[in-house]
Amino acid sequence: MSTDSNDAAQLLYPPNVQYNGSKVYTIKFLSSCFAGAAAGTLGLETWLGFGLFLFSTLLTFACLYVKCKAKPAKYAPGGLWDLLNPGQDNMFSFLLVWTLFYGIVHGEITWQLDPTASHINTVP
Repeated sequence: MSTDSNDAAQLLYPPNVQYNGSKVYTIKFLSSCFAGAAAGTLGLETWLGFGLFLFSTLLTFACLYVKCKAKPAKYAPGGLWDLLNPGQDNMFSFLLVWTLFYGIVHGEITWQLDPTASHINTVP
């Protein structure tokens, strides 16, 4: 005798689950990259930057939850957890874009070219 969760899982069509998973991953990735760009541009540091990541994760979850018509188990086998989990890749993408934009906008290193040298010197 099967349980209700097994019955629900059997109703999911694998190509549709794969497509939905791909779209959710792409949305989460873009959301974390945009949040990283915003955190870097705004000059957020330490906990404020991670707070923005948490806020963007929750906002993305809320939008996906509304898009799933409050029934995420109908579209993904993991249900709510698949929508809420930010994923390790997205966290690293957030950090990468955060530091990139922070360095571009707020970087204080000036470069000086020395025509006689074969390398670039930094000026403190």
